[in-house]
Amino acid sequence: MRPLNALIIFLLLGVVNTSASAFVINSPDKKLQVQLINDQKSDCCKWYLKVEYLVGEYYSEIIPRIDLGLVRNDQVFSKELKLVKTSKIHSLYEDYHSMHGKRSNRTNEGNEVLVTFVTPQKSKMNLFLRVYNDGVAFRYEFPDKEGSYIINDELTAYSVSDSTKRWLEKFNPANEGLYSCQMDGSIQQDWCYPALFQCQDSDCWFLIHEADLDRNYCGTKLTNFGDGNVYKLTFPDDWNGRGTGHIHPSITLPWKSPWRSIIVGSLADIVESTLIDDISSPSVIKDTSWIKPGLSSWNYWSDNHGTKDYQVICKFADLAADMGWPYTLLDWEWDAMSNGGDLNDALTYIHSLGLKPLIWYNSGGDHTWVGATPKDRMLTHENRMAEFRKLKEMGIAGVKVDFFECEKQNMINYYLDILEDAARFEIMVYFHGCLVPRGWQRTYPHLMTYEGVRGAEWYNNGPEFTTTAPEHNTTLPFTRNVVGSMDYTPVTFTNSQYPHITSYGHELALSVIFESGIQHMADRPEGYYRLPYAVKNFLRTVPCSWDDTKLLDGYPGQFSVLARRKGNDWYVGSINSDSKEKNQTVQFDFLTIGKTYKLTLISDGEHDQAFSIKHLVIDSNSVLNVNMLRRGGFAARIIPLN
Repeated sequence: MRPLNALIIFLLLGVVNTSASAFVINSPDKKLQVQLINDQKSDCCKWYLKVEYLVGEYYSEIIPRIDLGLVRNDQVFSKELKLVKTSKIHSLYEDYHSMHGKRSNRTNEGNEVLVTFVTPQKSKMNLFLRVYNDGVAFRYEFPDKEGSYIINDELTAYSVSDSTKRWLEKFNPANEGLYSCQMDGSIQQDWCYPALFQCQDSDCWFLIHEADLDRNYCGTKLTNFGDGNVYKLTFPDDWNGRGTGHIHPSITLPWKSPWRSIIVGSLADIVESTLIDDISSPSVIKDTSWIKPGLSSWNYWSDNHGTKDYQVICKFADLAADMGWPYTLLDWEWDAMSNGGDLNDALTYIHSLGLKPLIWYNSGGDHTWVGATPKDRMLTHENRMAEFRKLKEMGIAGVKVDFFECEKQNMINYYLDILEDAARFEIMVYFHGCLVPRGWQRTYPHLMTYEGVRGAEWYNNGPEFTTTAPEHNTTLPFTRNVVGSMDYTPVTFTNSQYPHITSYGHELALSVIFESGIQHMADRPEGYYRLPYAVKNFLRTVPCSWDDTKLLDGYPGQFSVLARRKGNDWYVGSINSDSKEKNQTVQFDFLTIGKTYKLTLISDGEHDQAFSIKHLVIDSNSVLNVNMLRRGGFAARIIPLN
């Protein structure tokens, strides 16, 4: 640990030359600091970053080493880098608006320094380093004006102490695995983003991810082979996408990498952070009036092949209309619809109810083994333009494009091609069988949500999810859902192929706990129709885009209590994974002081398929104790009085 007063000169000047440390840069609130350090204490050497966090009066080392560097096909930018210039500390400040997500009005505030290195071959590599109150971001740049190269490797690697607790998901191309809690680096393999870590002996956490991925790179993952406590950025495997595309990105100068991001702070800081969006490129969509977050009915979970049945389509459209949800989704097999009507008949009926239809497509191409039709209509620019033009004429509001399962550079370009072409026709987009968010929802706000998660459809894939879902659900608010919208397809009270053992209160709370720009409510109509009035009314009013989000309590894999605000109304959701009942205390100090509110509390009843419904008057001083059954939960709506 390093005492705060010993670093006063660092805090005042921001840049300090020492024998090993080139400089220290601090966050605006001075709680977070990053040092740039060299190994050899010489002019030409290898450089790394060290991240420290203020705990009391001392800075505590949370990431002792982040190795830096790139391997280009003409030379290595790592071991023999000479630092030739550091800029002055530059203050960043930007206010921007997000159409959906955990917070509508956002502030991008941090400190930035630009470091210039040169190789023995006289080639330059810049490092942009930013420190925010809630994290760290850095990216590489080749500033030369011309030249085309291949990046053979990225040497960025995060070293953590052996005592660091971690929540990691084994890598799979669809990002649909389970997180496991680990006490050390004994398990060595490929890991998905984001990766969550808890520092020993402090209430400091950090979440490793990447942001602002564009056409100039591939998606990366983490590997810890060799030294289990060193997590290195690694390119996709050749077999991803059935061997199509190249694993090494091709670049043309000038060039910048994606941001390497680390969200840092308390667990609440992690959950509430918008850093991934903050550091991503601003919106390229000027007129956003056609982008409308909302809830949707969805027939796949309960019927599997429901979309090819016109009568089923009509029932789910009726459900959306009755619940006041704006959308209904026509999932795969809509092109084989029968039993009283075809696609045109279904669209006519959906529009007659005042709803907006959404529709599914296979991403197509040789990168996926799935042959489900319609296939390849998204694959080329010409196909997309023809299809989007037709969809616009048919009054279809959005497309769900499925089965990418690859993060090579060619697939990143494919994702962005779809987004850019869809925007020309004011078509919203969401991706399935896909990567996890990389900040694109800021750049392309008509990207409403991503799958990239093991969601409720896994109740159809085998018996495993019945027992793993409770812990999984309580891990996602601290991991996957932190970095962007998540199409889990929640809130199911009946069962599909395999049962769930979460309580009805748990399932209802997922409508608040999980954030998604379009929230697909997965249960069959009768599952919602037979709910008590207060529960149905809750599901009619619960938003899916939020003005604010606060973590009230929780711990990964055990329980979570989140409060989200829309306008003046607050919604609270809480779930637990325990095999025993849990009494949860909720404090309402997030409410406006001096105002009173009406609280409608919907919690677990006598058994896991029953509710207890209470109406209370509360204020910011109120404290409430709520009993949750095993694997239970509760939800609440809070409305200002007067």
